[in-house]
Amino acid sequence: MKTVAIYTRVSTDQQTTENQERELREVAARMDWRIVEIYRDEGVSGAKSRAERPAFDALCRDAARRRFDMVMAWSVDRLGRSLQDLVGFLSELHALGIDLFLHQQGLDTTTPAGKAMFQMMGVFAEFERAMIRERVKSGLARAKAGGKRLGRPRLGDERKPGQPPRLGVEEAIRCDLATGEIGMIKIAKRHGVGVGTVQRIKATLAA
Repeated sequence: MKTVAIYTRVSTDQQTTENQERELREVAARMDWRIVEIYRDEGVSGAKSRAERPAFDALCRDAARRRFDMVMAWSVDRLGRSLQDLVGFLSELHALGIDLFLHQQGLDTTTPAGKAMFQMMGVFAEFERAMIRERVKSGLARAKAGGKRLGRPRLGDERKPGQPPRLGVEEAIRCDLATGEIGMIKIAKRHGVGVGTVQRIKATLAA
């Protein structure tokens, strides 16, 4: 019987990994795979490094110990957004003789086609991220040309979470989102707004 590990991740504390986990459990039961561990990263961006994703780091360490034969994830973007990191992760797994199953993409890396498709999905994830960065840069350039104040608010400008952001704060949030270096919760705290406000601004970037 094949032994598997399940990895789930959500980007905000308002989301849950339950749906991902339920579907992956159903697949494992249908395929007669035995689940040995479930790793959950909650409120963690896929752009974060391995060191900043505790469950993913634990998954990698247990993979090195050969605790399981396959890693299951709901989708490729749950694993990460960087093509380099994704391909590196896949290479590490295969060097250890461990395969990868991605539910949404119907991808199983026990096959040559599965390996090729994984790399293609990584390309698309990175392309999407690059497009968002370009939109943000263009928006910031237009705002600056229009004389709008950019950057973090001055001292004394702080507002209570949940209040609508001023234009300068919104542009600063867009800039932070574009870097992908910090999560939405930290961005909200930095600028004195609610997480929902950051989520709304992020949604406009992807529109």
